[in-house]
Amino acid sequence: MIKRLLTLIAINFSLVFISYAQPCNTIPGMSPGNALPVCGTSVFHQDVVINCSGANVAQSGCSVGASSESSFWYKFTCFQTGSLGFLISGLSSTDDYDWVLFDITGHNPNDVFTNPSLAISINLYGAGSGPAPFPESPTGCRPGATGNVHCEGSANGNTPFNVMPTIIIGHSYLLMVTNWTRSTAGYDLTFTGGTASITDPKEPHMESARAICDGVSASIKMNKRMKCNSVSANGSEFTISPAVANVISASGFGCSTGAFDMDSVLITFDAPLPPGNYTITIKKDPPPLGDNNTIKDNCDREIPAGETIPMVVYPLIPTPMDSITPPGCKPDEVVLVFRKKMKCSSIDAGDFKVTILAGSEPVTVTGASGDCNADGLTQVIRVKLATNLSAPIRTKGTYRIELAGSITDECNQVTTSGSLIFNTKDTVNADFSYLIKYGCDRDTINYFHNGANEVNFWKWNFDRTRSSSLQNPTILYGTPGWKKTFLIVSNGVCRDSSDTVSIFIDNEVKAAFEASAFVCPNEFATFKNNSTGNLVSWQWDFGNGITSISPDPAPQSYPVPRVITNVFPRLIVRNNRGCSDTAIQKIVVPNSCYIAVPNAFTPNNDGLNDELYPLNAYKATDLLFRVYNRVGQLVFETRDWTKKWDGRFKGQPADLGTYVWILTYTHIETGKRVNQKGTTILLH
Repeated sequence: MIKRLLTLIAINFSLVFISYAQPCNTIPGMSPGNALPVCGTSVFHQDVVINCSGANVAQSGCSVGASSESSFWYKFTCFQTGSLGFLISGLSSTDDYDWVLFDITGHNPNDVFTNPSLAISINLYGAGSGPAPFPESPTGCRPGATGNVHCEGSANGNTPFNVMPTIIIGHSYLLMVTNWTRSTAGYDLTFTGGTASITDPKEPHMESARAICDGVSASIKMNKRMKCNSVSANGSEFTISPAVANVISASGFGCSTGAFDMDSVLITFDAPLPPGNYTITIKKDPPPLGDNNTIKDNCDREIPAGETIPMVVYPLIPTPMDSITPPGCKPDEVVLVFRKKMKCSSIDAGDFKVTILAGSEPVTVTGASGDCNADGLTQVIRVKLATNLSAPIRTKGTYRIELAGSITDECNQVTTSGSLIFNTKDTVNADFSYLIKYGCDRDTINYFHNGANEVNFWKWNFDRTRSSSLQNPTILYGTPGWKKTFLIVSNGVCRDSSDTVSIFIDNEVKAAFEASAFVCPNEFATFKNNSTGNLVSWQWDFGNGITSISPDPAPQSYPVPRVITNVFPRLIVRNNRGCSDTAIQKIVVPNSCYIAVPNAFTPNNDGLNDELYPLNAYKATDLLFRVYNRVGQLVFETRDWTKKWDGRFKGQPADLGTYVWILTYTHIETGKRVNQKGTTILLH
């Protein structure tokens, strides 16, 4: 995390005022397509404001348009998600600056003129009416500010500062800064106060070197884009060993067209390099001949002095077909790679032919082309292929591609012969089979894949919770139901994935039944079987000496006990695979179902008549039982007849004497509402 999130590249421009009629897109840095690359290492000082025309950018936040007239554009990439803060400080107290920040990820930079959703932060404050504009300097995004949009003028709470927007790692951004006063004083642009980072963490290095044609020049490829103005025109940063020639000039590719950065440098020698192996070294060359730096990236970080890169100078002979990129699955082309660049104008489908060495699918050439740059050169040639069925190659085979015509390299050397071998693989199929083995505690599924066409990789997924890399895995399941399985297979080149296969394990056996909660004297208990599964047998034991094998047994009676008794009827069920389950319920068998309240009780904890409650209220619903003392205080209340008064009031033993009780309930058989009242005596 850094407080100074970013500051822009310090590039000094020696530019003059240009007529207002000239479009901004013709001037470097003054259009989205040629925006200045920026980084988080220094304050950017823009000392020139150019007077040129430009269209309004697309935005939906303000009714007044945001013009790109006299604007400079800056581009950057986010390397760490966080908040973005920046400050635009005009060097003149009367400067009026507008700005718009765009997220252009996945878009053409010029889409800012047509797509209003790209504008994520807008500030046009200061462009007021009247003889003089409201000054807007400084402006930007800073801690404590509010709002992502501030429009023209000072009304409606507009301010020069916006809240710091959140920028996202990997996203690309453009910042447009417009000077409406067209002051010649310029401005400083500093990015500070945020938590994001736009500083590329990749350190700059030379990546490769390639001699060009007769060895008079060489191209040095960098590992990232570098600043054009860090290259000395005399090439004093570079030396070559063995020292058979001297570097006399250097230039960045594309820099001559007004670009600010490049990824390759062309160096020129004072004499051709003979064929052989060389080492190019980069160094700092002090003034007056040099600029005392190596090559700088857009963050002003230099390639380390003393860094070397090897280079081979090949004899000036035709460039052979160097190598071939291994074809992928179902290839419809092969990619030929060359040491030198080839002329795109020399490539034709008739230059190549393919013969089969092993396999079953004859192949013909249907086209050939290069990845051609603006210079008309390519490092690779893509040869399009088709089988007799006008389809890609789907089977295993070995083929030879031969040069039947001629192709020309960048040095005008003509290659007329050569051949390379390539291999293809069979396509694969991820379909699989399975076998279920049922068990009572756990079920097993054996999965099978045939491994055809040299499959050597399996990735199974079971219910998104388990996986396996075996060809034929065995999976145990502790519960029945639907099981979902998915498979990916590969032979190293071709890959396939199966549809998700749903497998139902129907081995569930669940015993369950409902029974009467209580059985009053001379009444019957009823039983309802709720068991599930592929059941084939039922074994009932009702707890009264009677059993049954019927799935729907008859009602059962129970002898009247001397005291309340609990019985536990049991059901055992078995399915068609011999697996069983057991369910047990409780039935209360009282010796009476007559509801009454005792006329006395003795809460002395001797186990006899210690509590007061409505006895045997099995057939009562909506019950309310209340007890009052002699002065009418409610000392006990319950709606559950099994909740009993223990003779205590407010945590203390209640006074001895007579208490009034009131009992109301609905009889479940008659449906009548019963209201009863009586007295009881609390004794020792």
